[in-house]
Amino acid sequence: MAGHSKWANIKHRKGAQDAKRGKLFTKLIREIMIAARLGGGDPASNPRLRIAIQNAKGANMPKDKIEKAIAKATGAGGEDYTEVTYEGYVNGVALYIECTTDNTNRTVANVRAVLSKGGGNLTTNGSLDFIFDRKGVFTISLEDYKLDEEAFTLEMADAGADEVEFDHENGFVTVYCPMEEFGSIQKKLEEMNIEAKEAGLQRIPKTYVKLDNETFQKTMKVIEALEDDDDVQKVYHNIEITDEQMEMA
Repeated sequence: MAGHSKWANIKHRKGAQDAKRGKLFTKLIREIMIAARLGGGDPASNPRLRIAIQNAKGANMPKDKIEKAIAKATGAGGEDYTEVTYEGYVNGVALYIECTTDNTNRTVANVRAVLSKGGGNLTTNGSLDFIFDRKGVFTISLEDYKLDEEAFTLEMADAGADEVEFDHENGFVTVYCPMEEFGSIQKKLEEMNIEAKEAGLQRIPKTYVKLDNETFQKTMKVIEALEDDDDVQKVYHNIEITDEQMEMA
């Protein structure tokens, strides 16, 4: 999972830039709205909304924006977003694309156009199940919490985690767990008074592909073009990123 963790840390470093462009807030607001519409506007009784709010706070979203998103989703006549996923390939790299949209025709057309321009293509949904596992992932800032590595790892393992990865260089610890154990890990962190910087279900690659630097840069342009679309929430890939390539990203 090292490649995935490296990319997660790149995303954290890029977060401030995304927020300035408004892209990150747009995606977080949509997740809040979907969570509130599906499970109600009270985070105490809606775990998904609680996570969405937590992620928004981690990105420094103002409280009033969070409250407005919840009110808009639970009020009459609010925007109705649908969750859709697309799967595809570009340069031999598997891409799993999660979207929220109020117009699926627009979204699939945009996703197909970006992939086509980059030399890629959409595949049938379900065709990438053998490449990605769906896991719970919690990212905690080591600046916010002074954690004893051994004790924390044991606590997480007891709660159902299957991997705990400390990255002292970048200041994060990442906890991975089976999808079914997500609630258990969330509850344990709450008991420990630890609030993750980011939490959610992610697609974790089981197999990776290596790219030369030129192909890596071309592929990243496609991924970034997908991420720049407001309808696209997350793009998962299975590139095994080298240290040199990480500096290019």
